[in-house]
Amino acid sequence: MTNEQTKQTNFMTNEHTKQTTFKTVCSYVTYVKKNIRSSVTYVSNPIRSFVPYVKKNICPFVPYVKKNICPSVPYIKKNICSFVPYVKKNICPSVTYVKKNICSFVPYVSNPICLVCLACLLFVCPVCSQSIHEFTPAEQQSISVPTPGLFDRSDAFSIDFTDVPKDEYSFPLPVGKAELVNNNSELEISTTKGDAVKAMFPGVVRLSKHNAPFGNVIVIRHDNGLETVYGYNAQNLVHVGDKVKAGQTIAIVGGEGLKTFCNFAIMVNGRRITPSIILEVNGHKLHQQTITFRRNGHRIEVKTHRVRDNMTDFKADPFANGNTIKWNLADMKSSQWSYPLPGAHVISPYGNNRGSHTHSGVDIKTKANDNVLAAFDGEVIESGYNGGYGNCIKIQHGNGLVTLYGHQSKNLVKVGQKVKAGQIIGLAGRTGRATTEHVHFEIFFCGRRYNPNILFNHDSHKLQNATLTIQKNGSVTSRKN
Repeated sequence: MTNEQTKQTNFMTNEHTKQTTFKTVCSYVTYVKKNIRSSVTYVSNPIRSFVPYVKKNICPFVPYVKKNICPSVPYIKKNICSFVPYVKKNICPSVTYVKKNICSFVPYVSNPICLVCLACLLFVCPVCSQSIHEFTPAEQQSISVPTPGLFDRSDAFSIDFTDVPKDEYSFPLPVGKAELVNNNSELEISTTKGDAVKAMFPGVVRLSKHNAPFGNVIVIRHDNGLETVYGYNAQNLVHVGDKVKAGQTIAIVGGEGLKTFCNFAIMVNGRRITPSIILEVNGHKLHQQTITFRRNGHRIEVKTHRVRDNMTDFKADPFANGNTIKWNLADMKSSQWSYPLPGAHVISPYGNNRGSHTHSGVDIKTKANDNVLAAFDGEVIESGYNGGYGNCIKIQHGNGLVTLYGHQSKNLVKVGQKVKAGQIIGLAGRTGRATTEHVHFEIFFCGRRYNPNILFNHDSHKLQNATLTIQKNGSVTSRKN
């Protein structure tokens, strides 16, 4: 290294010289403002005539800068970037002023001190700005941490995003405009100043802190196993440990510079996944699908698939993909099932010995002409008078299930009509072989009759907390969850 290069390096790394340089530049700016701005007419002519001098004396300096300054970038990163807090506090606020008042006056500036300052602004500041716009390892580690117990039972878990209730999902900025950034790993959602940032799903706040220069950051661990990250907030409104609901305001949107936005990410076990896998970037809605997340070493594999709902595909073959179906009754939403006669009590159980024959269903009673409800979504395959059943209704559901309702005083549905769970299909009566007003309720799987208790608890009028294993030959077994 030459003596001249050594002098320049010592000049840039000497703290006392930095302070002196800063004072000199600032005093020079005052001089410029005072003496030059009032003499614009006078200055314009000398500056224009000074252009050949600039080309001759300044431009040749560019190769020297490239040769002697640029190779020192590693040195700068090591020795200067540690000086970033001081630079941010004392130098960065002047950048706008310098660009406005000094940069346009560059051809007239020939002071060696100013040339060094310009070199620092041109070559050092971009390096430093790149450094301060990245999370430190400690900061990144505090955000991307594994979720305890997430894969304790299995190396995979699934989330069903089909038919998610409105009160269990919210787009982070409902009126914002979103675009994928950072290799599609994050969403940048632009909006207006003062807008409210919303929690995406119900969960618990795991992290809420200021993380310069990203403003305030929030991480929420959700009940479904996901974690969401909200960055660049102007103000956090929740604290670590707070329970939040979907759609709850958790922060006031911030941003950077003149741009107002929220930086949003989704994580599984500390690993970021592409947000567009889960939601529509432009439509702000969840994709109607089931997603399986599988742990493979330190990686998370994501597989999306649409699961055919055997309870709504009434005419489809439920065994098209195999000879066995597992039906977890606990997975049924309240809107997907109904007890056939709410408020009823059992007057004759299934299998009760009636002498020459066994009772094929369960008799439930309330009052005459009470509403009879469809147990599940389905399609009516029989509606009319049927011997001892009187006015009888049969409904075909999914999973090979058929339900029967007998003794109605009146049927209110027709063959081929599609019905929803809880829809009124008839009125309780005593038609056919009956001695009192009631409903005779039966169930069939693949043509074989079963005790309705396998589906319903007649005391609580709720579905059993059990998983049914249904075989193609009609065999059904029940296991409590």
